[in-house]
Amino acid sequence: MTKRVAIVGGGAAGLMAAYSAAVHGAKVTLFERNNILGVKVMISGKGRCNLTNIKELHEFIQNIPGNGRFLYGALSRFSNRDLIEFFNRLGVETKVERGGRVFPKSDRAKDVVKALERALMEAGVEVRYKSRVREIVVEDKTVKGLVFYDQGEFFPCEKAVVATGGMSYPSTGSTGDGYDMARKLGHTVIEPRPSLVPLITKEEWVEDLQGLTLKNVEVTAYSKGKKLGSQFGEMLFTHYGVSGPIILTISRSVVRHLDEGVTLSLNLKPALNDEMLERRLQRDFEKYSRKQLKNGLVDFLPKRLIPIFLDICGIDPEKTVNQLTREERHKIIENLTGLKLTVVGCMEEEAIVTSGGVSVKEIDSRTMESKLISGLYFAGEVIDVDGYTGGYNLQAAFSTGYLAGKSAALS
Repeated sequence: MTKRVAIVGGGAAGLMAAYSAAVHGAKVTLFERNNILGVKVMISGKGRCNLTNIKELHEFIQNIPGNGRFLYGALSRFSNRDLIEFFNRLGVETKVERGGRVFPKSDRAKDVVKALERALMEAGVEVRYKSRVREIVVEDKTVKGLVFYDQGEFFPCEKAVVATGGMSYPSTGSTGDGYDMARKLGHTVIEPRPSLVPLITKEEWVEDLQGLTLKNVEVTAYSKGKKLGSQFGEMLFTHYGVSGPIILTISRSVVRHLDEGVTLSLNLKPALNDEMLERRLQRDFEKYSRKQLKNGLVDFLPKRLIPIFLDICGIDPEKTVNQLTREERHKIIENLTGLKLTVVGCMEEEAIVTSGGVSVKEIDSRTMESKLISGLYFAGEVIDVDGYTGGYNLQAAFSTGYLAGKSAALS
């Protein structure tokens, strides 16, 4: 008998799960609470959709700090190479950019969603929009169907894949529904927290630097004197604090310690040690010895940053370079290598992914099936798995979706 498989959620994981279940012989119905599919996919990668990354499997896993090892099964069965080939067959040509990031050649996330929609249609998947599932109906620890919020309608099925996403970008419909369903069925849900999220800082001077990007800098996060982690690369000042690649990456550790207090230390010249900095400064100061200090650091720092930096150092920017004391030089070096920022929060509504979710200990990594309920599967961000930026999270969603759909159809 053809199995009836219900897919709850029409994001990356849900779309792939629906396709996979259908091509493996199941009768598939996908339920999406919005009136369109792939809402979050549409805005991913700033509208360009960073599909995946070309790194080898072991390196790929290293870039998924949140239970990456759990994904070995899914990534082995539907890899980044498989995903690229899959989209190429659907007419979406891809390209590789810095850091191994893979994008559609068109730079249009919409093309990715449209291709998936066509694939679903050709595979015979029925899609029901504006259908918000309230709970999974279970009898004798076996899935029997779904119940919806509106009229409490019952939909019978033998298998259900929960692919509702996390709690990032709640405006797209990711409001934690899947967590509620899982809890009701006895699953453990690890506390969801925002991850890959911009940080809010206490210092008022940050707002004056809004829009300024710093490249080749290093940020280190500390809480109660303990180092939480370091990242090297590019960051951005915003009107509320800091963002950019290295800030988003380190935010995963920062958010977990916000209640204890977190300080960021920015090394603006990480390629130089204190002795090298001293020599470099002396050379520059000899070159600009008769100029005011605000003009004597132009080879060292972005112009917008200089007056604010000197104010933090407690040095008059109008002072001529040749009037600097040794103590003032040391103060400059101290702040060049350790400019402090106090983190007071994060922009939760801008979090790219959610850290936390349904415990991986209660999901079979070979099939994505629940270890507690027969016929119940999980895919995507609803699972307690999260990675860095660079295509890792979308690949995780596609791979777990593919495996969950296939397993539901064939088991």
